[in-house]
Amino acid sequence: MALPAFTIFVAFTALAAFFSLLPPLLANAQSDPPSTPGAPGGEMVLFQEIPSVYAASRYEQNLAEAPSSVTIITASDIKKYGYRTLADILQSVRGFFTTYDRNYAYIGARGFGRPGDFNTRVLLLIDGHRVNDNIYDMAPIGTEFPLDLDLIDRVEIIRGPTSSIYGTNAFFGVIDVITRRGRDLKGAELSGEAGSFEAYKGRISYGNKYSNGIEMLLSGSYFESQGHDLFFKELGSPANKRGIAHDCDDDKAYGLFSKISFHDFTLESLYHSREKGIPTGAWGAVLNDARTRTIDDQYTLDLKFDHGFDNQLGLMARVYYDHRLYDGHYIYDYATSASPPNPVLNKDYGYGDWWGSEFQLTKKLFDRHKLILGLEYVDNRHAEQGNYDVNPYALYFHNDKDSQNYAFYIQDEYRIFRDVILNAGVRYDHFESFGGTTSPRVALMYYPFRQTAIKLLYGEAFRAPNAYELYYYDGSFSKPSPDLHPEKIRTYELVWEQYLNDSFRLTTVGYHYDIDDLISLQMDPADGFLVFRNIDKVQAEGFEAELEGKWPEGFEGRISYAFQEAKDEQTGRLLTNSPRHMAKLNVIVPLIKERLFLGPQLRYMSSRKTLADKETGDAFVADLTLFAQNLTKGLDASLSVYNLLGRKYGDPGSEEHVQDILFQDGRTFRFKVTYSF
Repeated sequence: MALPAFTIFVAFTALAAFFSLLPPLLANAQSDPPSTPGAPGGEMVLFQEIPSVYAASRYEQNLAEAPSSVTIITASDIKKYGYRTLADILQSVRGFFTTYDRNYAYIGARGFGRPGDFNTRVLLLIDGHRVNDNIYDMAPIGTEFPLDLDLIDRVEIIRGPTSSIYGTNAFFGVIDVITRRGRDLKGAELSGEAGSFEAYKGRISYGNKYSNGIEMLLSGSYFESQGHDLFFKELGSPANKRGIAHDCDDDKAYGLFSKISFHDFTLESLYHSREKGIPTGAWGAVLNDARTRTIDDQYTLDLKFDHGFDNQLGLMARVYYDHRLYDGHYIYDYATSASPPNPVLNKDYGYGDWWGSEFQLTKKLFDRHKLILGLEYVDNRHAEQGNYDVNPYALYFHNDKDSQNYAFYIQDEYRIFRDVILNAGVRYDHFESFGGTTSPRVALMYYPFRQTAIKLLYGEAFRAPNAYELYYYDGSFSKPSPDLHPEKIRTYELVWEQYLNDSFRLTTVGYHYDIDDLISLQMDPADGFLVFRNIDKVQAEGFEAELEGKWPEGFEGRISYAFQEAKDEQTGRLLTNSPRHMAKLNVIVPLIKERLFLGPQLRYMSSRKTLADKETGDAFVADLTLFAQNLTKGLDASLSVYNLLGRKYGDPGSEEHVQDILFQDGRTFRFKVTYSF
């Protein structure tokens, strides 16, 4: 009989604790407690280059004091591992996995990755600004992600429920993408790349900081890929070229980004547009028709004021405007069995338009408390959805809702003793659609030695039903669900972070969570229509272990393992698209010191259950990047090979797919050059 995951974790942690505590005990480490609990000492100097984290508590703190398990991916990691999208970054990180359906990329975390979910249960931020939209709550992570990865300084990945300071969508965690500053460029950058499937990308950027205090970063980028022909056995017939989708996998995107700062003010503007061909025949569309595609546009304008006063008082205020457009083009054949083909263009769209403001005070009190108070307001001016045939014109659905939401929160970091910190907070959110909800979080952190941090965490989070789930109606298959209320999660977590010596850091995490009132799509037996309802419950437990290493010669890497078991509470069955085991290895090998680096990556994911109750099979993928910097002054180049071994693997399909398993690309490559001057 298999041992429960949490039991295995406790045994593993106890063993790790014994070996990690033995050296400091023998050295009488307890006689010299750290002045800053959890802060790395001089013997851990190699890890001090890891930036502090902001998103965990909405103020800057070192990783050991963050009330969660945190991973930070730096700009250097992005270059040396050859990451192309935010999805590439996330699938390399402990406990996360991604799936791709040839249109969008999706996040899985802690065993939960519902097929077709628009990443509604992870909050995505760019410089603290919410990216999830106001119709689908979508967090874009593939080529639809609005920011060029070359503009990223670091990515902060905060695990666990954080609705206590962020509200809705911060269900399994928060991902905050921190952009570079003008001073990081100190001039212009040109970048170009080419890869498999006739993929090309170009970027031009300029950044600097001037003596008058103005700092700016301006950038524009363009990407295009022809894609490749794909075969789907489920759709094979003479009418659709025996299941081959020809020239239907294309992808095109362009974006503009600006960041201008003057003293305490920062103005950011971001525009991104992507057009993606859909080769899978999703939603019953005709296969092998290049007109079936989605267009995603987004625009953001954000003005932030952030000032620290002499009396240890911090003030942050921001006002912002967001626009999102989803435009889906689908070709349907309305012909009867006895008539010739009758292709008709159907358009499905969502238009979101909203503005909001935030206000936050941070204050240190009595040298033991760090208090934050925050207020937020959002005015959803438009959450418009529609569906219609173009010619002959037929309107099936149109809905436009406006709403206002507000929230306030409080959090206190209380240093009870020199080696004990209590971090506790609560937030209240009010939505017009269903009313109010309250989200608490508590973290007790203990630092028995300079090299050790032990965190006991509890948190609750919620996800509000979005406009798509509440109001979408296509006239034929689905109907509105106006009575939905939030789904909620309760998470218990134990984290052990241990610096073993000069070069190694060990992190172990055990968790258990319960999800109530999970929003799921089901058929109403009264009329046969699909409807969203709060019907499911999920219970999960798991543990993660990660060993990171850094050496003076420039070697570094991390190896991790995650066990997760997420089940439907009513049936006791494992969730679909939920791998039990994941293992990852990332290594950076300096071939020529500070000049040439080899970045191999290996990742393994166990089989996942599909919607048809089948199995995808295990996935073992190896990537390899050769990165050279300063070939000549300002010139960097890299060559990456993805799925180096050419392994065949697939992801579970969603309800809109005929395919039960969507197979992923084989071996592909990318060559990239960047010149700074």
